[in-house]
Amino acid sequence: MSASESSAGVVDRVSSFVSEHKKAVIVGAAVAVAAVGAGVYFASTSRGGGAPDAEKGERKKKKNKSKKRKAAKDADRPILEEIEPKVQEVPEDDTPLTAERIAVMSTEERAKAAASLKAKGNSAYQAKQYSSAADLYTRAIEVTPTPEPVFYSNRAACYVHMDPPDQEKIVEDCTAALALDKRYVKALNRRGAALEAQGKYEEALADFTSAAILDKFQTRGMQDNVERVLKLLARQKADEILATREPRLPSDVFVSAYFGAFRPRPLPTLPENRTTGDETLIKSLEALQAGDYIHSLTLVNEALEQGISFDLGKAEALNLRGSYKFLMGDVTGAKDDLMASVEVVPSFTQSWVKIASVYMEQGDSDKAFECFDEAIKQNPDDPDVYYHRGQVYFITNEFEKAAADYTKSTALDENFVFSHIQLAVAQYKAGNIANGMATFRRTLKAFPDRSEPANYYGELLLDQQRYDDAIDKFDRAIELELAKPRARNVLPMVNKGLTIFQAKQDVAAAEELCKKALEIDPECEPAVGSLAQLALQTNRVEEGSQLFKRQAEITRSEPDLLGALTYHFVGFLSDCYLRVRSRIDVFS
Repeated sequence: MSASESSAGVVDRVSSFVSEHKKAVIVGAAVAVAAVGAGVYFASTSRGGGAPDAEKGERKKKKNKSKKRKAAKDADRPILEEIEPKVQEVPEDDTPLTAERIAVMSTEERAKAAASLKAKGNSAYQAKQYSSAADLYTRAIEVTPTPEPVFYSNRAACYVHMDPPDQEKIVEDCTAALALDKRYVKALNRRGAALEAQGKYEEALADFTSAAILDKFQTRGMQDNVERVLKLLARQKADEILATREPRLPSDVFVSAYFGAFRPRPLPTLPENRTTGDETLIKSLEALQAGDYIHSLTLVNEALEQGISFDLGKAEALNLRGSYKFLMGDVTGAKDDLMASVEVVPSFTQSWVKIASVYMEQGDSDKAFECFDEAIKQNPDDPDVYYHRGQVYFITNEFEKAAADYTKSTALDENFVFSHIQLAVAQYKAGNIANGMATFRRTLKAFPDRSEPANYYGELLLDQQRYDDAIDKFDRAIELELAKPRARNVLPMVNKGLTIFQAKQDVAAAEELCKKALEIDPECEPAVGSLAQLALQTNRVEEGSQLFKRQAEITRSEPDLLGALTYHFVGFLSDCYLRVRSRIDVFS
């Protein structure tokens, strides 16, 4: 089991909080309004909601219906589209209202004129004469004695249907409407859509979430708006981070786990007429064995620059540099080096296996299996090929095929602990629980000085809610890891903390173990993610949000980065929601 796979198991488990409290998570965006310049939407107001005249009848009907969830198609459509348009001509106004004429009109006359213009605008809108409708709403705005939010919102609806839509004017008019009625849901949704179209996802998220809260989550489409823009915002921020992030290796524990997923090989024999590049390569491989990864990376780069005189050495160096590039997130560069490695020595099966990993990272499992087929063709007796192909079957939930490959790997080399562990887990996942547990017990006896069997056996015990037994295994794994001089795997500490939390709801004890893990490995992603989730679950949303931001900084893969950023903004939104609820109970 690789470091990324074991980490994913922990993160998936602690992430259940958010998925189980979806509404509470979505509720949170409202008070980002302070950042978008529209004022606070939830300040107390005497207005009854600012419903447009054309919608009052519809709203009265809704009040008399049972409180069923509205269909998504009704979520935020522009006004009057609910009514089947009637094709009709809009009569011309023979007496335009000039500024001079408006100045001598009484308040009552101005109100009647505004209402008439609004009605004509509605008719033009229904007739899909959007420019005429916008002009009529503009004239209503000019003549009305009291500014009405519906005039601005209706004109914004016209701009939605222009070709192309005038997003700036939509935002401007909806902002004007919200200044008059802070609870105007249609204006919030309409402005949110315009902001989304402009790529201003953070502001759009604030509008959509505010609308969902005011709607009391009765409309599925409004929740969909929040979820969609939340993903777009995370994607936008991820792209910004990836474009500016300096390549660097992850923690020593992560790197050690990655290389530890391959069986060790002897150093290549140098030719008699060795070059400086040949000797530098050997130094790089020795640094790798010693766990001095940064030095190893520097040396393998130097070896390739200096020139390596023999093909096996070139393949080894390209394989090693490609591995480091993969760990640093340079998937394209990794693939180039690994492909160059097998071009030099086609039988270098470890490079084929790592190319398969690259394809899996890119979501191309068919290409990955082609690489495994080529590796088996080159060397059918390489146990690593079957182990890593089993990993692909495992993550695609083909547990019986995975178990068959792990068994084959173990038959070729029974001294590789991870083949035994993964076989046990695959059996368990396939529903052969008794076989899986028995395989784990045999593995514990066969590898008494390795922490991994105890740790992963503890995870299965945790899955069965055998908390005391799981803690006992995690304690044994922690004991073995702390005895190591370096590159100590702190995952058993995180697992023990989560077990204590699940068994006893003891947040303090769980956090203490995660913090101790971070003292040993400051870049342990599962520990940071667990602390973030624990903070959210205990309403320390600002702390949780910052921890997710930290997780985004240290995570290696793009999918993990997206996940961390999504949770980071979830924490931000939840904090917003708490502040909203402190001002007004929108659910009363």
